[in-house]
Amino acid sequence: MDGWTAPSSIERELYGAKARGDWPGYLDVLARNELFLAQSRAQVDAEPTTARFHPTPDRRCLVVHTRGMLPVPDPHTVYLPRSLAWFANAWDSADPPHLAVNPGSPAEAYLTTTPADLARWRAHWDAAAPVWGLARGAVHSLHVGGPLHGPVAHGLAVGAHLSVTNGEFWNALAYHGNGYARERERLLQSWEITDSASWHRVLRGLLSADMVSPVWEFALRVRRILSSDFAGPVDLEHWRHAAATALRRNAERAAEPQLTPEGVTLAAPRPSAEVEGEVAGVQRLIGRIARYEQRFRADGLLPEEGWVRSVEGWDHGRASQMARWGVGARYGTLAEAERGVLAAGAAARATYRSWEEFSAGYVLARCLHFDEEEFGEWYATALAAHLTLTTDPASPWRNIPWRALEGTT
Repeated sequence: MDGWTAPSSIERELYGAKARGDWPGYLDVLARNELFLAQSRAQVDAEPTTARFHPTPDRRCLVVHTRGMLPVPDPHTVYLPRSLAWFANAWDSADPPHLAVNPGSPAEAYLTTTPADLARWRAHWDAAAPVWGLARGAVHSLHVGGPLHGPVAHGLAVGAHLSVTNGEFWNALAYHGNGYARERERLLQSWEITDSASWHRVLRGLLSADMVSPVWEFALRVRRILSSDFAGPVDLEHWRHAAATALRRNAERAAEPQLTPEGVTLAAPRPSAEVEGEVAGVQRLIGRIARYEQRFRADGLLPEEGWVRSVEGWDHGRASQMARWGVGARYGTLAEAERGVLAAGAAARATYRSWEEFSAGYVLARCLHFDEEEFGEWYATALAAHLTLTTDPASPWRNIPWRALEGTT
């Protein structure tokens, strides 16, 4: 069909193979990608590891969708991803005679399911394995069904670090992710989210940047103030000394008498050993930050004289993703996700001045939390995502201004 825009590269490949009459090539694309099977949400809640076939009313077809063709999420129907080999092994003579792939679209196909066909499916899967799903470390976009410009797209792009790292569409607001059961498992294991209330609580915390360490942000705020006061680079020892002075002064102020409606409140001074322990800890942290920034400059994460303004971007980026994850797990609605994504974009714009500044803050926080100055996988994957997002012509960071135009879509 001339003029048809495929939602993603998956459907574009399927359409191209179909147009050429290249059915082995069509099967190759299916073997490399998840096929999503519609299920009753209540059924999956009762048996999360079980997937059932629900044929069309005439029992002639079993319908599956590729990732870019999934319908908008609704509260009652969910989708589970399965491989072409899984379908080949699960099929028996009582099942429908056709597997309907993306029916109603120009990339559709109705595949017969004879024993010879099922054997071919397994062979294509064997040839494709272990490559399955969207490639990690690359930019993947929805060209239909996902915003590409405007404030919502900007907010979605704030979460693009994780989209690139995990191999997902960066602009999928109507999010299915890796299927309902896996999305719920992710939120449970990584975030202890079990219901709508806990999802809302975590999302609010991320949007407020309450989950990054306040100690990290304190150290960086001291340097921001010094840089503003002296209009230039801040010497490492000057930074350490200023942080120590601020901590000691804060401890002294906390011990001063406070006038309250109940009268004068006296606070016991904190033990000096406790305060000096905090000072030593922050000074060690400043050394860690300086060493990370040195590596960032060498690897192109920061310009030659650059430094990280804030680590709140880690929470902003995760908030953008969390808003979507809630839709995939059916803990939140599409409208709630959009509000969360817009709030994440606004928070990031209020803190940073460019995609590059935001990214450096995101990566530093991720490294401070996970990497322990090993410069291992946690650092390598974040660096790779940064370089991809700042250089790939298809990246949203190359196509959406940092100061997105308010009121556009």
